[in-house]
Amino acid sequence: MAGSLKDFAELKALAQQLKGKGEERARQEAERAKAEAERLEREKQRVAEASIFRTTMKGVNKLPESNRYVPQLPKPVITPPAPPKRKLTASEQKDDDAAVLRESLSDLFGVEHYMEEEPSLNYLAPGVGSDVMKRLRKNYWPVQDELDLHGLRRDDARETLASFLHKAVQRNQRCVCVIHGRGFGSRGGEPVLKSMVHSWLVQTDGVIAFCQAQAAEGGEGALIVLLRAALRPER
Repeated sequence: MAGSLKDFAELKALAQQLKGKGEERARQEAERAKAEAERLEREKQRVAEASIFRTTMKGVNKLPESNRYVPQLPKPVITPPAPPKRKLTASEQKDDDAAVLRESLSDLFGVEHYMEEEPSLNYLAPGVGSDVMKRLRKNYWPVQDELDLHGLRRDDARETLASFLHKAVQRNQRCVCVIHGRGFGSRGGEPVLKSMVHSWLVQTDGVIAFCQAQAAEGGEGALIVLLRAALRPER
């Protein structure tokens, strides 16, 4: 009797096992059927879209091949951003401004077409009235500072003059005197420095006029230079 119960229990367990496998197989079959149905639906959708595209493109012809040369554009060069510049101190900014002014003065700059009457005697900036030159010749503005370039070489004279004018503009000075000499000590006795000083002055921002100095102030060897501040109303 005990053996029969054991066999019955084993048969029952086997039946449950087979039932479980049957359910698993049925589940897998259902998943496969679902996947196949989805695949068929996607295929049907693709065929429909292809049919719509063909209908839309009906009558559209391919453009003929062109033999026109199309040059290849060079690839753009990407420049990395420059590192941020350090902010200059007041003293460094002043030295930098003076250096820029010195470098901007050329020895080859022609001044003749800026001159009035005799080029070696005077200069009047464009837009400045002739009455300014008349007053300058009559010492209307007193000389506030003086620079002597005697004995300096060309490069030293240019830098010295640039620095002198830069400081004069910063000080809001109106009129200064620049002594360049008469050139008797140069080769051939030509006033080389004199003509260069004329050229440098014309190129300097802030110089609006200059004329030959009176005999007591240096005569042919000096220039009276009028700065932009002279045209501002006095306070």
